[in-house]
Amino acid sequence: MSDNPLRLFNSLTRQLETFAPVHPGEARVYTCGPTVYNFQHIGNMRAYVFADTLGRVLSFKGYTLRHVINITDVGHLTSDADEGADKMETAAAETGKTAWDIAKFYTDAYWRDIRRLNIRQPATWSIATEYVPAMIEFAKSIEANCYRLESGLYFDTASVPDYGRLARSKTDEGESRIEAVEGKRHPTDFAIWRTTPPGETRQMEWDSPWGRGAPGWHLECSVMSEALLGFPFDIHTGGIDHREIHHPNEIAQNQARCHSADSGARIWMHNNFLIDRGGKMSKSAGEFLTLQALVDCGFHPLAYRLMCLQAHYRSELEFSYDNLAAAFTRLKRMVMAAERLPAAEPAEITDKRIAAEVTGFDEAVCDDLNTARALTHFETVLTTKGLDAGQRRAALAQMDAVLGLQALDLTRADLRVRPADASITAEDIEAQLAARKQARATKDFAASDRIRDALIAAGVEVMDGDPLGWDWRLQ
Repeated sequence: MSDNPLRLFNSLTRQLETFAPVHPGEARVYTCGPTVYNFQHIGNMRAYVFADTLGRVLSFKGYTLRHVINITDVGHLTSDADEGADKMETAAAETGKTAWDIAKFYTDAYWRDIRRLNIRQPATWSIATEYVPAMIEFAKSIEANCYRLESGLYFDTASVPDYGRLARSKTDEGESRIEAVEGKRHPTDFAIWRTTPPGETRQMEWDSPWGRGAPGWHLECSVMSEALLGFPFDIHTGGIDHREIHHPNEIAQNQARCHSADSGARIWMHNNFLIDRGGKMSKSAGEFLTLQALVDCGFHPLAYRLMCLQAHYRSELEFSYDNLAAAFTRLKRMVMAAERLPAAEPAEITDKRIAAEVTGFDEAVCDDLNTARALTHFETVLTTKGLDAGQRRAALAQMDAVLGLQALDLTRADLRVRPADASITAEDIEAQLAARKQARATKDFAASDRIRDALIAAGVEVMDGDPLGWDWRLQ
């Protein structure tokens, strides 16, 4: 391992900074997790692939990682601007289920996607509703920075220095997306506690000094990050949409709590949008793609992970099935190359060529997580012949511990994902292909064609002449 310093882009300063942990030898990271009122779309999942990659790089660099991801099961409104109903309450009203049942169902679905994308488990999954008493205590401690309206307790953003500098809402980023709401002192002020209106009852509500109700969405991350990581901690991650409202509001709360300009985290990092040709991926747009939808089309989940790694996390990434198919083909090539590696125990890396590739890989990931460049070093070691097998395996294991593609563990059979509407089993396909191979060997081409046609009718593409030698795939 080289001594390349890890350089990360800090959204707060808009510049690359050398990572220097608050606690020597330890990296503490907080990631804004999902609001579990619906399935997560693949744009949401890009944020967790990014956060997982960051965590893997920190581990690769020798830090003990302490990673927290929250689950928002209360308080997130249908608008970021303190307007509209709570997303969980809305989902409950629409489905006839309890908000608690909805939260459990969609949390389980999210965790299933986390596993399928080979995203490592964090040190802690923090569940918002488990921290409501702590949120009330936190709100009490910053009450001097707040004021009351009939609808609840609101934070006065003029009470802290340089509010909104993360979003640059007053400078280069244009106007904030927050709209004026009647009764607020300033348009940017936000709810700390939302009191249940007279005559109404929420499924999720608690008693507080400001009336029975529920916490504001922004409060939970400040409370849980302080409780689990302490202020200050190292890195806070999230999607770029959080940079405009949610994270500036977190910072404001943290400043009030600490009676200083401390933003809570030293470094704030944001991944860019996944976009389709119609715009960024969004639940509010109606139709959206889930990871399961990609699997139902026959794509392995790790093809999506690879597609994310092929782009820098701070760049917009365009989704298309062509782009996903190209990433899937690249993953197949990796798996095939790994299957051809000679069996050998991992060995100490002494070969200069292999060491140079590991150094290049390290330089790439230390350059603000440049996974696109890191992939080329991984593939060079994977495909270059004449190198010591044990050293190659050792180098590849180190690199894939960062990439998370499981290229050394997957097989071709693992990558044959079954589309949702397929009616034929892999065993049946293999048996018919074996019969077809025998028919061709005996020059019974009529029988060979009949088997091929029957497979096509069952949704199986027989890939004669495929340069990857993949034999077949389900359409």
